[in-house]
Amino acid sequence: MRRMNPTPETETPEQTTAAANDAKPPAKDLSKEAADGTAEDTATKDTATEDVAPTAEAADGSAAAHAVDDEDEDDAAYDDDATAAATGSSGGLGTAAAAVLAVCLGVVALTGTWSSRVLGERQGLVGQLKTGQSATAEQQISAIYGDAWHLTALVNGGFALVALIIGAIALALPRPRTAWVRPFALAGAVLGLLGLLMSLGMYFDLFAALPSTAS
Repeated sequence: MRRMNPTPETETPEQTTAAANDAKPPAKDLSKEAADGTAEDTATKDTATEDVAPTAEAADGSAAAHAVDDEDEDDAAYDDDATAAATGSSGGLGTAAAAVLAVCLGVVALTGTWSSRVLGERQGLVGQLKTGQSATAEQQISAIYGDAWHLTALVNGGFALVALIIGAIALALPRPRTAWVRPFALAGAVLGLLGLLMSLGMYFDLFAALPSTAS
């Protein structure tokens, strides 16, 4: 006997429910997908952590390298300062002493020295001894007064020349650490130059001529 397919009029409610269930698509396993997504997020976080860790280590290494470089630069600067102080201490002291000496000699050349005065008096005494009663007035003035005056100018001019030379040498030396050395050296050189010019004027009777007798 042939089995007939049920029609809507003949099928029972149980048959209708079974057919509907067969027609529905299978439900997705949401819990499984959620678990897969959580696993993927965890793997992504682990990868990011692994990527960040070397970066942090590299940053720490770079900072340490910079710190070491800074320490090396500080040590090198300290060594340079120590070397400069050790090698330039004697040179700086010599330059300062030369500057002060140039100033003192320049002042002495302008104001006159005890040695120049004594030598001038001695030359006047020698002139008196050389000239006799028969010498003319001009000869006595030249031998007693003029020679002593010129000798005094020569001695003062010698001090002025030495002051000028020492001041120029102090200026030509490398710049010292002390700021007042170069101004002192310049002042000594200027005073020496002024003293030298004054001595030349005295020697050649430019400022005042020798006294003469009335004709």
